[in-house]
This record gives sequence, structure tokens and C-alpha cells, in this order.
Amino acid sequence: MKIQGKMFMWLSLFFLAMAVVYGLWSKEPVGTTALFLSFGLSIMIGFYLGFTARRVDVGAQDNKEADVADDAGEVGFFSPHSWQPLSLAAGGAFAFAGVAIGWWLMYFSAPLLLIGLWGWVFEYYRGENRTQ
Repeated sequence: MKIQGKMFMWLSLFFLAMAVVYGLWSKEPVGTTALFLSFGLSIMIGFYLGFTARRVDVGAQDNKEADVADDAGEVGFFSPHSWQPLSLAAGGAFAFAGVAIGWWLMYFSAPLLLIGLWGWVFEYYRGENRTQ
């Protein structure tokens, strides 16, 4: 985590330099403000990462001799046979198309979204997958 904190601190110095150069050169307040806000955000993230790096154990990313596999861990459980994301994707596509085409399309997307969400949440509470 220590290297990420240093990277954000260097990024914040870059944002500060670019904000000053951009502000003096263009005299445009909105972009200058955005760059100064990016500087502030980078400082906050870099300070947080540096502060917490002192409190946690050294990670594999801070060891120059580490392999990629040293930082690998449990990724999680992913259902390999689930059809519910397909229903959620179709419902989401219809919902976003409804914003562009017409709000009447939401009447078709809402049931698809609800069916997909309900099925995904309760997928392992019923049927053949109940014991997993």
C-alpha cells in the first residue's frame, strides 16, 4: 500500500503543476478549478493510503522480490450456470433505451429487472442448488 500512496502523492504534484500552468495560460476558471480539485482529491487518497500503510502488514506489492501469485487470494464464489444476469442485462438495456426512446418502455423493463433480481437473490434458496 505504501507504493500506491507515493504514486498518488506524485500524481497530486503533477495536478498542482498542471493547474498552475493551465490557470495562468488559459485564464479559464472551470478547468483550473477542476484541476485544483483533482489535486486535493489526490492528496487525500495519497495521505490515506500512506497513513494506513503504516498500520497494516507489508503487502506483496511493497516487496521488490514478490511474484504476482503472492498477492492472490480468495476471489469469491461465482455461479457458473446462472441465467439471471441475462434477464437483468435485458431489463437494464430496455430501461436505458426507455430514457432515450420513451418512458413507456419502462413498463417492459421493470418486470424483467424484478424477475432477474429476485431470481439472482434467491437462486441458492430453492431447487437443485439449495445445498450449495
